[in-house]
Amino acid sequence: MDYQSSQSSQGSLPPHTFQVDLRGLVDLLSHHLYSSPKVYLRELLQNAVDAITARRDAEPGAPARVRLYADGGSLRVEDTGVGLTESDVHSLLATIGRSSKRAEGLQEARSDFLGQFGIGLLACFVVAERIRVVSRSSRTPGAPPVEWTARDDGSYTVRTLPGSARPEPGTTVHLTARPGAAEWLAPERVLTLARDFGALLPYDVRVGEEPVTELPAPWDRPYPSPASRRVALARHCHALFGFTPLDSIDLDVPLAGIRGVAYVLPAAVSPAQRASHRVHLKGMLLTERAEQLLPDWAFFVRCVLDTDSLRPTASRESLYEDETLAAVREALGERIRSWLTGLAAGDPERLTAFLAVHHLGVKSLARHDHGMLRTMLPWLPFETTDGQLSLEEFAQRHPVVHFTRTVEEYRQVAPIASAQGVGVVNGGYTYDGDLVEALPSVRPGTVVAELDAETVTAHLDAVDPGEELALSGFLAAARAKLDPLGCDVVLRAFHPLSVPALHLDDRGARHEQARAAAEEQADDLWAGILGSLRGGAPRARLVLNHLNPLVRRIGSLEDVELIGTATESLYGQALLMAQRPLRPADSALLNRAFLGLLEWATHGEGDGR
Repeated sequence: MDYQSSQSSQGSLPPHTFQVDLRGLVDLLSHHLYSSPKVYLRELLQNAVDAITARRDAEPGAPARVRLYADGGSLRVEDTGVGLTESDVHSLLATIGRSSKRAEGLQEARSDFLGQFGIGLLACFVVAERIRVVSRSSRTPGAPPVEWTARDDGSYTVRTLPGSARPEPGTTVHLTARPGAAEWLAPERVLTLARDFGALLPYDVRVGEEPVTELPAPWDRPYPSPASRRVALARHCHALFGFTPLDSIDLDVPLAGIRGVAYVLPAAVSPAQRASHRVHLKGMLLTERAEQLLPDWAFFVRCVLDTDSLRPTASRESLYEDETLAAVREALGERIRSWLTGLAAGDPERLTAFLAVHHLGVKSLARHDHGMLRTMLPWLPFETTDGQLSLEEFAQRHPVVHFTRTVEEYRQVAPIASAQGVGVVNGGYTYDGDLVEALPSVRPGTVVAELDAETVTAHLDAVDPGEELALSGFLAAARAKLDPLGCDVVLRAFHPLSVPALHLDDRGARHEQARAAAEEQADDLWAGILGSLRGGAPRARLVLNHLNPLVRRIGSLEDVELIGTATESLYGQALLMAQRPLRPADSALLNRAFLGLLEWATHGEGDGR
């Protein structure tokens, strides 16, 4: 029988309510919703601030004070807020999760509230076994104070008190520590947490006589000079994040209700490292680990800001990803982008100091923002055969901007290309290849070309045909020796003279080498498939330097076996010079060549040669 037919046959059933295991719910909160028991104090502060906001909406001149008194075993929090009637207590505190912010007459002030009273008290059970609330309502001045006392087993009592128990409107919350949780109610811990959470709250908050709030915020305070402001913000950054910033960037987005500052890290960090930012919501610290606040490219700053527009998650410890957060992220990214542009236009020394540390972040931005690339062209450093240069300066020196795709390719060709007067940019580092390719779009007329083995070989001088013909036997033996490795041998004349051989390949050649190696190791079926993929990709080549004295002596050898050993040695040395990863076949070749030369040398010594 389905549910609907069962209902119709039995008639209407009396309503029932869920029985909630409060201890189990508190355990769930402490282990899965909240990151730390310390959030209990944030919830208490939020309740107090919300109550004051509600009262001041009706009474603009009402007092705005929050006082906290801790002795290690207990905590008392007093506020001058709107207070609660006996009816409010039954409907709001006995029903965990219901919020006084939805009460009649307070709807218009709803946007100014931070949290929910019921959930806030529930969070206190993470550290308290008993909660006592004494409150007097400002909306019904004639009503007596009311007391609500609850224990962590879910039981509670409500009673009215004489007027002297609470002469003025407001609420006092008393917490009694759970066993093992007294440290969270210690005076020093309460003061530290209150200052951490409530430094930007708009009301007078104190722990005993110690002030908690520090308004206006450091970025909004007046300073005698820009220099003194930078010093003050640097101190603020060090106190919050533990480092002295290279610079600070104002983050002011009025439409999103955001004010704050971004601090530039003094040392380089990995782009993959998730940045953690501090976000205050209407003055209350929401999180110190906001990761999605800025664009990914802005990994070189840490932010602290206050907002009244971003939406918190259920735990109120992180931000909800929605359209508002996406718009704020873009707006804050634009502020940082404008700061960079301003440095380029008016403070090149500070920009140079910044780029010396964080050029990777700016390159990441410039990769997608051609306006930023155009602005940063004279400043961003690149590794080139002319040294560390900007793309602008390099393009002025060379009619063609050659670049390599990988660091390995650059290491192969850089010394030789430089000696032949060919300028090369190392495009193997993160973002560099993309930026070089984008150069013509921001610098019209610039010619950009990827440097491959064919191009390098074409820039090397050909050997006199007669001399090359005389060496045909040597070249044939050398080619036969390296052919199994997928490598050709060519003879050229180039500088520097000290380089006997140059190993050149490109991605196509490396792909073919990998395919051939896989084909050798595969079973018949897979080998057939890999064999069908064999293409006409260019092979790697060993370019022998005819100007090098050692190559000339090897070229005069007549012993075919010795020519092969010498060729393998030159091949291995060229691989090592290029700092290329060695395949197993390459390692075996190096070992074989070394032993072959050693055997030849010792054999020759035994013959008296």
